[in-house]
Amino acid sequence: MNIFVGSLPFSIEEADLRESFEAYGAVDSVKIITDKFTGRSKGFGFVEMPVDAEAQKAIDELNGATVQGRAIVVNKSEPKPEGERRSFNNNRGGDSRGGYGNSRGGDNRGGGNRGGY
Repeated sequence: MNIFVGSLPFSIEEADLRESFEAYGAVDSVKIITDKFTGRSKGFGFVEMPVDAEAQKAIDELNGATVQGRAIVVNKSEPKPEGERRSFNNNRGGDSRGGYGNSRGGDNRGGGNRGGY
C-alpha cells in the first residue's frame, strides 16, 4: 500500500520516517519530497508497505501523531485521475501576460509638441 504522510517537520530524514513505520511491519520504500531547486523538504512524503493490514494499522495509529512537535497527517495515497495531473510542458499557444510590446507604461518619452518650442 502506498501511504501519504503530510505536515512533516522539515528537518525529518527518510531514515527517521522509515523507523516510525517499521514499528508496524515491513517497509518497501520511503520518499520525502524535496524542492528540486533548494533540496529542502516540502513537508510531505510517501511510504510503501507491502502488507495492507500492517499499512492500515500504521495509518490508524500514526495519523495525528506528534513528530518533532508537529501533528502529522497519514492516509492511504490514492492516485490522481489522469485528467487532473498538471503538465508543465503543455504549450497552449498565446501568452496573456503581456510583455514588452507597446504597453511599457511610463516609459513614453517620445517627441511631440512640448508647449511653445
